[in-house]
Amino acid sequence: MDVFKYFKEFKMDVLKEVGNIGAGNAATALSRLLNKPVDMAVPKVQLLPFEEISEKVGGAEQVVIAIFLRVEGDAPGNLFFILSPDAAKSLLKRLAGIHVEEGDFNEMEQSALSEIGNILAGSYLSSLADFTKLSMSPTVPSLAMDMAGAILGYGFLQFGQMGDDALLIDTTFLEGDQEVEGQFFLIPDPESFAKIFQALGVPLEND
Repeated sequence: MDVFKYFKEFKMDVLKEVGNIGAGNAATALSRLLNKPVDMAVPKVQLLPFEEISEKVGGAEQVVIAIFLRVEGDAPGNLFFILSPDAAKSLLKRLAGIHVEEGDFNEMEQSALSEIGNILAGSYLSSLADFTKLSMSPTVPSLAMDMAGAILGYGFLQFGQMGDDALLIDTTFLEGDQEVEGQFFLIPDPESFAKIFQALGVPLEND
């Protein structure tokens, strides 16, 4: 299936709304978890080929923090929440009040990042599930700090397959005039995009 062929005929409005509602749900969940207000900007949403993911996060050799998991249900796939080490430190400091020292993240800091990633994943997936009426649920997340290309390759090895296209939701946390940016990639399995598009009412034709 040529995702982009069909996507040209489909307005971004629905996917933007999915991202917007997901961000709102995530902000509410994080606020409850941390017992403090959490603001998130209206996310930018786009569709891109799998091979462009590394470019979006600074290149295949760029060191990043990634929380990744498998999506199970009617439209299975893989999901990555990727941010720079500096953004991860800023996120922990601003959201959870955790000051990260130089060097690797300790177990508590990794756990906090995984929980934030898990909340984001659950919020965006539940938003997409509400729109499509498909069952989509996240597995327990894993966390890694490595070059972007290596992390995506490891995800491919662990999950056994990876779709050709990704849904990118730019996620920005706000505190006053300070911003912390991360990127959320949903990579449906090859057959899952057709299910998602059909559930959203996008007409599919034979290639």
